Amino acid sequence: MARPHTGSDLRLGAVLARAAAYTSHAVTYESDGLTISGIMNIPEGEGPFPALVLAHGYIDPAVYTTGRGLAREQDLLAREGYVVLHTDSRNHAGSDDDPDNDVNLRLGYTEDVIGAALALRDSGRPEIDGDRIGLLGRSMGGGVVYNTLVVAPGLFDAAVVFAPVSSRPAENIDHFQRPDGDPVVAEIEAAHGTPASNPAFWREISPLTYVDRVTEPLLIHHGTADTTCPLVWSERTTADFEAAGKDVRLIKYSGEGHTFGPQWPTSMRRTLAFFDEHLR
Repeated sequence: MARPHTGSDLRLGAVLARAAAYTSHAVTYESDGLTISGIMNIPEGEGPFPALVLAHGYIDPAVYTTGRGLAREQDLLAREGYVVLHTDSRNHAGSDDDPDNDVNLRLGYTEDVIGAALALRDSGRPEIDGDRIGLLGRSMGGGVVYNTLVVAPGLFDAAVVFAPVSSRPAENIDHFQRPDGDPVVAEIEAAHGTPASNPAFWREISPLTYVDRVTEPLLIHHGTADTTCPLVWSERTTADFEAAGKDVRLIKYSGEGHTFGPQWPTSMRRTLAFFDEHLR
């Protein structure tokens, strides 16, 4: 929040696929001095089209491949007339490495999403309407969305999250990393202290501390049977947004798990209606 962020030099590379409704390109862009890779779907027809930035969930960087994690969303949203930029977070696929990212609670992923929006705005490409940009994230990417809304209010026009992680970083560490004996936990606590020894840091690293800064409407999708990211996390986040007077809506999907199966089409119809309302 305290420092400026940059995003520029959006470059289209090889054509990865051609569909009747869109063409998929490999892309790179600059984000705070790093080169970030990704995939961008550009609709057929006359633009400019509104754009969406997609932030993927956690996939081990050792097995992650470019554009992985939100393939069905990339396809559907491009078919509906959106330029879709799916970012490969730093340390993933063809993106540059940031060796301090994990110790710094992966805040670099937030920088890369901000950089993506700035690169879209700066691209000068006739297909892209840089004044109409939305943000979508799932799971870990949902946490990236929360961070982005408080770090760069006004950069996006609307945001959607699916099955997001907790908006309290210490809770994510306790849920995902500590039980598995992740050695990064010790590095994080050596650098920043524990919630008990340095409560100020852990309070200031949560986007909920700054929810008053949020200006964008937010839509949250969460299944009641999600055992990866408990529904209560989204309920608490929604309550904090509502208490701050923010435009937030939580939709619960009875019996739906973390990855969204039978009710995914319904959730996407609602997502499209939401983006159409705020970006068209």
